[in-house]
Amino acid sequence: MRRMVAIVGATAGAVSMTAVAVAAWLATTASALAATPTPAGDAGDPRSSGQGPGLVGDPLFAVLAVVVIGLTAVLVTTAWIRLTARREG
Repeated sequence: MRRMVAIVGATAGAVSMTAVAVAAWLATTASALAATPTPAGDAGDPRSSGQGPGLVGDPLFAVLAVVVIGLTAVLVTTAWIRLTARREG
C-alpha cells in the first residue's frame, strides 16, 4: 500500500511540475503579428531585375552532380559486394 501511495504521489508531483512549467512557458510567449494582407506595390522576384522567377544557379551542373553521385554509389556498392567474402552457412 505504501508503494502505491508513493507511486501516486510521485506521479502527481511530476504532473503538477509539468503543468507549472507549461503554464510558465505559455505566460512568457509573445504574440506573433502577421503582415498586412494587402499586396505591396513593389511585388516581384528580388533575385532578377524585371524578369520572371527563372532558375537560380546552374541546373545543368546540379543534374550532372546527381548523376555522378548515383553512378558513384552504384560502383562502390558493386565493388563492396564483389570484394567481400561470401558467408558459408
